[in-house]
Amino acid sequence: MSSSNFHSSRAAEPVGKFPHAKRVGNLLFISGIGPRERGTKVIPGVEFGPDGSVISHDIEVQAHSVFRNVKAILEEAGLTLSDLVDVQVFLTDMKRDFKVMNQLWAAYFPDQAPCRTTVEVGALPTPIAIELKCIAA
Repeated sequence: MSSSNFHSSRAAEPVGKFPHAKRVGNLLFISGIGPRERGTKVIPGVEFGPDGSVISHDIEVQAHSVFRNVKAILEEAGLTLSDLVDVQVFLTDMKRDFKVMNQLWAAYFPDQAPCRTTVEVGALPTPIAIELKCIAA
């Protein structure tokens, strides 16, 4: 079975040497996507201190940004959010952010949501509070 890398011209650039997604047959495997803005290093919803440390984050702002990036990748690949079949959600503060993320999830998927796993992680590659890893068909 052949595969091909896919790069979006609309979603935030990957933070490493990997594609936004890889198409294998009728599946699209999307790399971990965070809430960054394309063409910048801006992370919406993060407040930094003078020393560069994270003072606070707004999970609602970050989650909307992540969904915009995932949606852009899907649309450029000829798919929509309704084509997602499995999503892994990584949060850095489950206790604080799960309820808000879950409410937003319900708004983005009012009818048929994809399968989902949500886990808390100690850190993500950049100072973000949420990342999604998706599979679409």
